[in-house]
Amino acid sequence: MDRVYLSPPDMTALERDHLLGAFNENWVAPVGPDLAAFEQEFAAAHGVSHAVALTSGTAGLHLALLVMGVTPGDVVIVPSFTFAATANAVVYVGAEPWFVDAEEATWNADPALVAEALDAARDEGRRVGAVITVDLYGQCADHDPIRAACERHGVPLIEDAAEAVGATWRGASAGSFGDIGIFSFNGNKLMTTGGGGMAVSNDQALIERIRHLSTQAREPVLHYEHTEIGFNYRLSNVLAAIGRGQVQRLPAMLARTREIREAYVAALGDLPGVQFNPLDDRGEPNNWLTLVVLSDAARCTPLELIAALEAANAEARPAWKPMHLQPVFASERMFGGAVADDAFARGVCLPSGSSMGDRDLKRVIDAARGALS
Repeated sequence: MDRVYLSPPDMTALERDHLLGAFNENWVAPVGPDLAAFEQEFAAAHGVSHAVALTSGTAGLHLALLVMGVTPGDVVIVPSFTFAATANAVVYVGAEPWFVDAEEATWNADPALVAEALDAARDEGRRVGAVITVDLYGQCADHDPIRAACERHGVPLIEDAAEAVGATWRGASAGSFGDIGIFSFNGNKLMTTGGGGMAVSNDQALIERIRHLSTQAREPVLHYEHTEIGFNYRLSNVLAAIGRGQVQRLPAMLARTREIREAYVAALGDLPGVQFNPLDDRGEPNNWLTLVVLSDAARCTPLELIAALEAANAEARPAWKPMHLQPVFASERMFGGAVADDAFARGVCLPSGSSMGDRDLKRVIDAARGALS
């Protein structure tokens, strides 16, 4: 049996044609027409005015923190329930991450705890450089109250939408809720360029500042002139060509991941102790990954379910391990923690890639149902 992966790249002849077009025209340098077109097409698809393509979502977070003025010694408020890149970028700029728990309705940052952390920093005389939200597993956070809390304290908001390409909340697109939004096109994301990311904003000056820093901060003169430290963070034209095809196919990929989640719910939702990662009716997620959440009433443990799927040659993994439980961040400040701890303890990511066919989906369902029934 061929292996079923969690979320492998979903490529077709359309992406191949875009890639060969760039190759045939010799646009294999870091610049080219596909790069500019990719930025424009991606921005239009997500309802934002400006975008700059980068080497990774992590690079985008790093640059976003820099252009928002975060400096060493600042506090940056970050959800604990996320991938490490969100917190790592805070350390890159010498700031201190303060972690907040998730809310049960979305598994994203709890707005009340964000407000509590902002108040605590003010009372302790600490400067908060930024708040970072995360649109976890492809569902947007509840940004309105978080934005309001940021505005009360005069703190910028950065949206880590790495997992949420194509998702919406109350009709607005992921990436559009912060001063800057960051996406990832890593090979395991719903939409991929094999590696890469995008920073988006309705503030042109912010995007142009990121663009400048991402190209080694070279000044616009004939010779090489640098007045500040820059970075080699610009996406290549070749990868951007692939991205153009992925943007065109995004609606179809979103429809397929929704079908996959619905199939899991229909096939496994009647079993004892089986729930799924929560979805809020105010938004439309991209269903990047569907997770089963097992209570004590379930017939097997999360690790036993993962083993059963592995026996069927299907990849499954635990939910993200929260940052406050990671050894590297064990000494950092944490607000709450019970929701993220529980999700990590009970959640299992199921194969959810848009390229998964019905036969492989049935194999995963049969293996999971056998373990859980």
